Amino acid sequence: MKALKIIGSVLATLVCVTLLVYAGSIAMTALPMDHQEPAMMNADQVFEEEKPHVEETEEQPEEEQPEEEKPAEEQPEEVPQEEEPQEEQTLTPLSDYEEQARAYLEKMTLEEKIWQMIMTTPDKLAGQANATRAGEASQKFLEEKPVGGVCFFGGNLVDQAQAKVLVMSTQTYSKTPLFLAVDEEGGRVSRCGANENIDVTHFEAAAKYGEKGSENEVYSVGKTLAKELGVLGFNLDFAPVADVITNENNTEIGDRAYSNDPEVAGAMVSSMVKGMQRNGMAACLKHFPGHGSTEADSHDGLSVSTRTVDELRQTEWVPFKQGIDAGAAFVMVGHQTNKNLSELPASLSAVTYTHLRQELGFQGLAITDALNMGAITDYYTSAQAAVMAVQAGADILLMPNDLGTAVKGITEAIEAGTLTEARIDESVLRILETKYMFGIMQ
Repeated sequence: MKALKIIGSVLATLVCVTLLVYAGSIAMTALPMDHQEPAMMNADQVFEEEKPHVEETEEQPEEEQPEEEKPAEEQPEEVPQEEEPQEEQTLTPLSDYEEQARAYLEKMTLEEKIWQMIMTTPDKLAGQANATRAGEASQKFLEEKPVGGVCFFGGNLVDQAQAKVLVMSTQTYSKTPLFLAVDEEGGRVSRCGANENIDVTHFEAAAKYGEKGSENEVYSVGKTLAKELGVLGFNLDFAPVADVITNENNTEIGDRAYSNDPEVAGAMVSSMVKGMQRNGMAACLKHFPGHGSTEADSHDGLSVSTRTVDELRQTEWVPFKQGIDAGAAFVMVGHQTNKNLSELPASLSAVTYTHLRQELGFQGLAITDALNMGAITDYYTSAQAAVMAVQAGADILLMPNDLGTAVKGITEAIEAGTLTEARIDESVLRILETKYMFGIMQ
């Protein structure tokens, strides 16, 4: 009996232990499942949420790379493509525009034709010194006195925005589109480049480029000036200086000339003309028949040269000839008196224009140097100077001292028979042809 009780209690204990172990194992297996699942779910969620962010940051560089829009690299190709048509257009003979010019000329009155041969300043239009805007006074002036062009100076130009408005609004006031001119040679003759607010490059004096002898660099100077001045509305630059320095005491020209070597000067002048005109800016060679041998300043009074015609041919006229052959639209005739050509200032001397037209073959526009300079005003009235210049062969009279007197003098000369309307038509036709050629008139 006792033995049976012991066996029974042992069995009961074993059963309890077994049950406890079994229950414990169930409890142990249940607990990890509750904690692990949420942890795994969170990890999956984080991974899935991060994936789009990773993909976006990887895609962004690829989306911007198509913006490698290599048009930036294609831009250089646009420059040569632009230049070629402009070169062909610039080299087109004036005679190609004769029909258009004649049709326009036929509609002009004699008074309008005479005014077309005059180039003045913004100050004259506005009736005040250093005019910086073109308002009602300028508009009225151009309606009553339709000049062919306007030449701007440093005092008229404040900054780029103001210069644009002044130049372009002046153009809109004119019935017949204007030559809008500026003296931008570089160096000490710089109406725009010397003013940092105008955003036109201020280049070194011509002599610096003559020393380097780089035609490509001078071409680039001309091209840059054409584009930058064109942005402001200018269509004519009174550059380059084609003089050759043969007198070391010459201060009026000095470093404005490329060289005292005519061949070097000629190469530089030719390159400058091409650089300007292939990019739409009319160029003007100055100061025929050569101002490099004088000492006195023609701004202040009589300036005399003693060079013989043979010396002029061998030296002074070499750069002018090369500039003319390059297609220069204008030649400015100076006021220096060369006694081996004439007793008169070159700008009033028929002999000078004959050499320019017949010997050098120039068919473009001959413009006088400013007629308000001492070399002219000290000896001639505005009427006398205007009539003499037209009789000699000038197409455009630059800045006569008294505009009304100059026009009246020409009108009276026609009435008296010392000038003819046919002579006026000859110059005005050339003016109109040039305006059509450069796209100033359409």
